Amino acid sequence: MRIWLALVLLIPLTARAGHWSLEPVRRPAVPALGQAQKPANAIDSFVLKRLAGAGLAPSRLAGRPVLIRRLHLVMLGMHPSPVKVAAFVNDPRPDAWERLVDRVLEDPRLGERWAQHWLDVIRYGETHGFETNRERPNAWPFRDWVVDAFNRDLPYDRFVRGQLAGDALGSGVSTGFLVAGPYDLVKSGDINLTLMQRQNELDGMISTTGTTFLGLTLGCARCHDHKFDPVTQRDYYSLQAIFAGVNHEERMIDQKSDPALAMEQAALESRIDSAKKELALLEAGIPRFKPPVNARGNEETFEPVQARFVRFNIARANRAEPCVDELEIFAAGKNVALAGNGAKATASGVYLDGGNSIHQLAFVNDGRYGNSRSWIAKNRTDAWVQIELAKPALIDRITWARDREGSYNDRLAVEYTFDVATEPGQWQTVASSADRPPTGDGTQTKLEYLLAHLKGREAARAGELAKRLVGDEQRLAEIQAMTRRMVYAGTFRQPGVTHVLHRGDPLAKREEIGPDGIGALGGALGLDASAPEQQRRLKLAQWITTPGNPLTARVIVNRLWKHHFGAGLAATLNDLGMNGVRPTHPELLDWLASELLASGWSLKRIHRLILTSRTWRQSSRPRKETLAVDGGSRLLWRFPPRRLEAEAIRDNILLAAGTLDSRMGGPGFSGFRVEAENVRHYHAKASYGPADWRRMLYMTKVRQEREPTFGVFDCPDFNQTAPSRSRSTTPLQSLSLLNSPFVLQQAGLLAKRLRHEAGADTRTQVARACQLALGREPTREELADANRLVAEHSLEAFCRALFNANEFLFLP
Repeated sequence: MRIWLALVLLIPLTARAGHWSLEPVRRPAVPALGQAQKPANAIDSFVLKRLAGAGLAPSRLAGRPVLIRRLHLVMLGMHPSPVKVAAFVNDPRPDAWERLVDRVLEDPRLGERWAQHWLDVIRYGETHGFETNRERPNAWPFRDWVVDAFNRDLPYDRFVRGQLAGDALGSGVSTGFLVAGPYDLVKSGDINLTLMQRQNELDGMISTTGTTFLGLTLGCARCHDHKFDPVTQRDYYSLQAIFAGVNHEERMIDQKSDPALAMEQAALESRIDSAKKELALLEAGIPRFKPPVNARGNEETFEPVQARFVRFNIARANRAEPCVDELEIFAAGKNVALAGNGAKATASGVYLDGGNSIHQLAFVNDGRYGNSRSWIAKNRTDAWVQIELAKPALIDRITWARDREGSYNDRLAVEYTFDVATEPGQWQTVASSADRPPTGDGTQTKLEYLLAHLKGREAARAGELAKRLVGDEQRLAEIQAMTRRMVYAGTFRQPGVTHVLHRGDPLAKREEIGPDGIGALGGALGLDASAPEQQRRLKLAQWITTPGNPLTARVIVNRLWKHHFGAGLAATLNDLGMNGVRPTHPELLDWLASELLASGWSLKRIHRLILTSRTWRQSSRPRKETLAVDGGSRLLWRFPPRRLEAEAIRDNILLAAGTLDSRMGGPGFSGFRVEAENVRHYHAKASYGPADWRRMLYMTKVRQEREPTFGVFDCPDFNQTAPSRSRSTTPLQSLSLLNSPFVLQQAGLLAKRLRHEAGADTRTQVARACQLALGREPTREELADANRLVAEHSLEAFCRALFNANEFLFLP
């Protein structure tokens, strides 16, 4: 290894740039074959030429029952129904296969299947990872965007650009790619650790962008020039300058709505405003109503008063130490408490959890809401937090909350005062909890309070307005939910100066460097050091997707090939550089890449070419003499059989049992019982219900944890990119499919379905089970064995055995 590394280091960067994957994509001529060979398309010509060179022959075509089953599993991750199998098997038309392929390519389940592959590559998870491993409840819209992109065959160049700079292209959700990886919520008081955390965040973005779109291990250039590929350390930090303004956070994203909804929204807003004004006139003559304190938000109003210091004195919270997510102080309608406006926060103390201050004092006036951006006091009673304004101001309103996002209701201040002063010690109280009613279900509402103080026609009118207001506000909220949404898709700010870091040490800054691409690959982006943050990402995305980029098209067609045949033409999917494996069929890889470009970056066009090739339709049966030459079927003399992934196994158990909830999109479900401490604990569920019966794509992807039943089938942990899952065979897998609570439940439900659909006759029940799970009738031997099993044990035991059959678990 040392000799090889030394030899590589002697190769100049320009020579490394001549590596096969870094050469321009040129469309090779399709090989001419003899008359005996009959390729269905160009793919077959390249494969047959390679087989002939190795002295091997292709396999015969698989039968129609096998082909439809294989097609549905590869493209949709689901078994075909017995009705669809029968229809295809009996279709006499010569183009029956092509018609079936076209129908499957339009099936919306395709997006769900191929989104799972993509999310593996980009290490998408729905928890942060690290020690707290808290949830990201608003990450799912990005997952749904990926599903939709594959279903509508969004051109791949636009798919890439959306994930890097969708906020500049009208697709804000798609930048969820940038923050799909893990994020350490717990910050340190040690500047060395804090700076290194940020460097690791940026490295995750750079490395994932490199492996995902370019098939290059850019992270290797963090501390020194890349030892194999033409990527310098300066290139790495030029890329860091592009991502330096990206932060792991949620943001509100406006989505397009149709004109009719926009008109309805405007009308509702006008009606609501009018009703509120009329109610305000009715309220003018009665004492002001103050509701009980609310975790999601409270307002304190008072006569204008000059103040430099504002102190929130909290005598008691409803539970544990009090927490405030944001304290806002208004003068002439402007929040003057923001740290960005020069205000300073002090407090009686800060809560420490295990020695770490997660809920920092700086969060109390940083302009951001939610539990993760809140301050928690050190003491349970007699705590205080104070804001010193940049200069004295005439204030008249204060707003505060425990958690505006609504996830937490504990730690809410219930006994408090707000005191103000122009000089320290000269305090006067301007608001308190004394004039608020106590919290509780029996508390009088604002409407009840108003009606109690009004009489006659005024009371009737107030009731009418209030009733209309409730309906209008509910409908407005529904429309806004369609058009505006919080999404974990990152926030962006203009970055400061980026430096090359000696050996990657954030305290060892060297020369300043501006945003740019990879020099040896023609990645000069023409940006200056002060270029706007968004423009940096957009320019990078445009360079990656230019047709002249030698890597992008090769990388994605290689990924598509892998999920059709079990291995890429180049086996190292994330590394097409000098340290990667050369492709088995280099001309075929380049032909597919050129075809992708010629088709306008249509991935469905590539799928169709592969699916209609004779190579894909070959039988998977082994041949002893050929296995001795090519045991891994890398030369494609047969279709390589392989075990299904965890998601497909689970989904097809639900499908066979008749319990699958096929709803697409939206918030997912948890595969765990979650213990919601500060540090999340994920435990196996003891029971399952209909909420758990959706496709596994919609199961919350918890980092560092594996779902108890199906995690043993080589699920990734979502911390690292997983371009190709391993395929192990372990006793735990069989035990999970025999004895886990989930499988026991579904086997019982399948047995119930069989009794309902096939009656009490065991032979009829077994035949129906084989149709549902295997797509065929049982053989006489299988029928006899199954009858004995049911007689000696139970129909449920037979269903569990069926779930463990290789034919159920493997691609045919």
